[in-house]
Amino acid sequence: MALRLGTSRREGSPWLPYLFLAPYLLLFVTFVAVPAVFGLWISLHDWDYMLDSQLFVGLGNYADLFDPTSVIYPDFWNGMQNTLVFTLASVPFLVALPLLLALLLHQKFPGRTFFRAMFFAPYVLGVAVIGLMWRYLLDANFGLVNSLLGTDIAWTTSQPWAWVGLVAVTVWWTMGFNAIIYLAGLGDIPVEHYEAASLDGASWWQKFRYVTLPGLRPVLVFVVVITVLASANMFGQSYIVTQGGPTQSTQTAIMVITDLGLSRFQMGAAAAESYLLALFLAVVSVLNFWLLRDRDAAQQRREARAQRRAVTR
Repeated sequence: MALRLGTSRREGSPWLPYLFLAPYLLLFVTFVAVPAVFGLWISLHDWDYMLDSQLFVGLGNYADLFDPTSVIYPDFWNGMQNTLVFTLASVPFLVALPLLLALLLHQKFPGRTFFRAMFFAPYVLGVAVIGLMWRYLLDANFGLVNSLLGTDIAWTTSQPWAWVGLVAVTVWWTMGFNAIIYLAGLGDIPVEHYEAASLDGASWWQKFRYVTLPGLRPVLVFVVVITVLASANMFGQSYIVTQGGPTQSTQTAIMVITDLGLSRFQMGAAAAESYLLALFLAVVSVLNFWLLRDRDAAQQRREARAQRRAVTR
């Protein structure tokens, strides 16, 4: 029996792993891969879904995005500029404030679970609910925000207050999500590290700098990347609260793409804009990973590989 158990080999079909992957692969191919390839094909045509035939233009739609004389050039790059403004204004708050909130909610105090739920609750609401609610709260004539502050600021129809309002609404709405992610990361940092730091006489700032931040590095990279991507794809808040105004100053790239494709029926040009935006976001994501990488760990891995190569020689 012992010999039989020791010499037994694994049973099962080699196709079994693919069987378990099949449902996900089916969904991925149907809703991600095929639409992505089809969208790329559309971007190579003067595609109007109201017509029977679509004219092939090659890279013409992409060339128009870099041609100042093109009709779609000013709107697209204005949308890209507005997207950049919103991303640069919102990401620092959505990275730093949730971290501070998570550090507070990670402490042990009565009602901690209640406060965690309260800060996360706004994120459960849809963008339509958030947009309509804050559109009325920020109204210059009868909005509750001006009443509480004792001001008469036109939050949705003047600059820079339109950006201030959109950033504040977005931070209030999504801050709890990032805080929950940080809390999960804080829970994975061993308590022994803090105890060792206390025995060495480390202050709270030294603990935060040398224990908390290194322990949160993977979580921090994840939060920064998803926050940048979410901010760069902002649509609902601006569409509902400011409606892209005043004078298209809060019209983001996604709003421009949606209007071009669904309202002006230029699906080919809209697809080209979306792929160019996706390319920019891919580059930004790679830069974030590179800038926030663990340089010490990377150096140790390079040294270990060098040692292994030296041994094998």
